[in-house]
Amino acid sequence: MSLYIGREASKLWKRICAETTTEINLLLENWKYILGGLICQYIHGLAARSVHYFHHPGPILQDSGFLLLPELGQERAYVSETVFTFVFLSFVLWTFHPFIFKSKKIYTVLIWVRVLAFLVACQFLRIITFYSTILPGPNYHCREGSRLATLPRPDNLLEAFVIIPRGVLYGCGDLIFSSHMIFSLVFVRTYQKYGSRRFIKQCAWLVAVVQSLLIIASRKHYTVDVIVAWYTVNLVVFFVDHKLPELPDRSLGGLVLPLSKDGRMKEEGTKLMNGNSGDPVDRRSRSQANGKVNEESDNVHVDVLDGA
Repeated sequence: MSLYIGREASKLWKRICAETTTEINLLLENWKYILGGLICQYIHGLAARSVHYFHHPGPILQDSGFLLLPELGQERAYVSETVFTFVFLSFVLWTFHPFIFKSKKIYTVLIWVRVLAFLVACQFLRIITFYSTILPGPNYHCREGSRLATLPRPDNLLEAFVIIPRGVLYGCGDLIFSSHMIFSLVFVRTYQKYGSRRFIKQCAWLVAVVQSLLIIASRKHYTVDVIVAWYTVNLVVFFVDHKLPELPDRSLGGLVLPLSKDGRMKEEGTKLMNGNSGDPVDRRSRSQANGKVNEESDNVHVDVLDGA
C-alpha cells in the first residue's frame, strides 16, 4: 500500500513539475497580456473608488425588484458576498486543475488571458456607464445619514491612487452595471465552453441566477444594474471570444503548441499529459471541436479521472 502511494505521489510531483514548466513558458510569451489585464483591474478599481467622491445620498429610486423581493436586511447582506466568493474561488481552482489531474483540457495562462480580455472589455463599458449618471446608492451604507455615503476629499494625490480593500465592499455610485455579475457571468460562460461536467454547468447558471436575486434582495444594486449586466456581459463575451484565437486542443496526446514569437512550434510531450511516459489510457484522444470539450452525460463514456 505504501509503495503504491509513493509511486502515485511521484507521478503527481512529476506531473506538477512538467505542467509548471509549460505554464512558465506560456507566461513568458503572454506576460504582457496578463500584466495589462491586471493593470486594467486596478484602473477599474480606481474608477469605482473615484466615483464615490461624487456620490450624494438621496431617496432610493423606485425599483420593481425591490417591490418583488423582500429585503434581506443589513445583518444578512453577507449572503450575496458569500455566494460570489464561492463562485470566484471555485473558478480559480478549476483554472489550476491541469497541475493536478491527468486529463488536461486547458492551459492556465491561456485561459486567464482570455478571461482578463473579457473582464477588461466589460469593465471599460461599466466605467463609462456609472460615470455618465451617478445614481443614489440603494445599499445600506450609501443611504442618507450614513457617514460612508460620501468619501471625504483625499489629503494628497497619493491617497487618491490607493485602493483600500474596505472600500471595495463599501463603495457607492458605481452602480450600472453590476461588477459582481461581470465576474460571475464571465466565469460561468468560460466554464460553459471549456468545462466538461454538464451538471456543474447547469449548477453554475443556476447559481448566477440566484446571485442576481440576492444582489437585489440585499440592496447592493438596482434591478437595472443586474439586467444590464446579463445582456451586456453575454454580448461582450460573445463578440470578444470570436476575435481571440482559439485555445489549443489538449485532448490529443501529441499536442503542438506555439511558444515562440517567430512562429516556430514546440511539441508538448506525452509526459506532460500523464506525469509519466506510458499511461495509454490517458493518451486516448477525445473529440474537441472549435475549442470546446465533450460534456459528461449519462450515456457517454468519460474518463473517470477527469477532474474538471
